[in-house]
Amino acid sequence: MIDLAMLRLWQLISPALPVGAYAYSQGQEYAVTEGWVHDENSALEWISGIAENSIATLDLPVLQRLHTAWQQNDEPQLFYWSRFLIASRESSEILAEDKHLGQALARLLGDLDVKHATTWRLKKEVNFALMFALACSHWKIGIHQALAGYLWAWCENQVAAAIKVVPLGQTAGQRILSALIVQIPVLVERAMLTTDEGIGVLCPGLAIGSARHETQYSRLFRS
Repeated sequence: MIDLAMLRLWQLISPALPVGAYAYSQGQEYAVTEGWVHDENSALEWISGIAENSIATLDLPVLQRLHTAWQQNDEPQLFYWSRFLIASRESSEILAEDKHLGQALARLLGDLDVKHATTWRLKKEVNFALMFALACSHWKIGIHQALAGYLWAWCENQVAAAIKVVPLGQTAGQRILSALIVQIPVLVERAMLTTDEGIGVLCPGLAIGSARHETQYSRLFRS
């Protein structure tokens, strides 16, 4: 039988989702300008490093808790973890991206009659993981699938950015994605086991690159 929840997840992580994720590189464009990322191997190292030391240690554990909070209708926990995630963003650029994508997804979910989306779009705590968790809870997408889908969508967007700015060929991009696919189950399991005290981020290159990208003179991606 066709799993409707899985089809909903595909909808949620599709590049066609109109939230504007394609417009951001999360500092990768600056990394290319400085020569930190300059070929297929260095692009893979950059993307996998952030996935391992930021997305899997911060976004995914928080997403798990937001998913639980939506299922339990626990508003204090929704506020707590949303504020925690916003406070953990290391540059104005990353924070602005997170809030912009969250507002865009909230608007879309509201148009799709997902309960609570319209109300939360107007709150200052809105962010992408919060709205992603709401959609997954509403459409009964399991937590493991939700985390894997969130990470996959992030990886795919970063590879698309690398193809544009390094630049790389489409086949090179697929090789990078193939390498990242192997990591995703491991990172999801690690995130599922992360305690509250273990949630955090350690990506100085990302923080520096993103902050410098905010004032980069010439750029393709939004800041």
